[in-house]
Amino acid sequence: MRHLVVLGALAAALALAPAASAGGWATVGFAPLPDGTSAGSTWSPTIYVKQHGVTPLAGLQPIVEVYDDTGAAAKFLATETPEAGVYEADVVFPSEGNWRVTIHSGFGESHVTYGPAAIGAPAVGGGDLRETPVVGLGLAALALLGGLALLLTRRGRSLTPAS
Repeated sequence: MRHLVVLGALAAALALAPAASAGGWATVGFAPLPDGTSAGSTWSPTIYVKQHGVTPLAGLQPIVEVYDDTGAAAKFLATETPEAGVYEADVVFPSEGNWRVTIHSGFGESHVTYGPAAIGAPAVGGGDLRETPVVGLGLAALALLGGLALLLTRRGRSLTPAS
């Protein structure tokens, strides 16, 4: 009888073991892709974490890791939004080149990797032509030449003898 109790307990333990380990995975998704991002600018992906690909998981701390072929790497902590299972991060690629992105969900070993993504050279100027020094100097030189031409044409008229 004693052997039956021990065998029954062992069978129950073995039967429950797979059920206890089930449910330990999640899917991770993000948008938009970093393609077209330039070095030094901020890429802000929205991260979605769902248990079994269905139930949004709140209360996590996803980490966005970027790394290139030279071994350069950087990590950025994502923050939770008011919507369950949705997180946001502000990621800055340190330099131009081909970078891979791995997003660790913060739930077990769930993660997603994307890339390589081509990160362009840092943007020059702010897009406003008045902020670009070369354009500003060019406009100043053009204005100076225009003023000089106006001055010379007026001086030329006053020096012409009357006939």
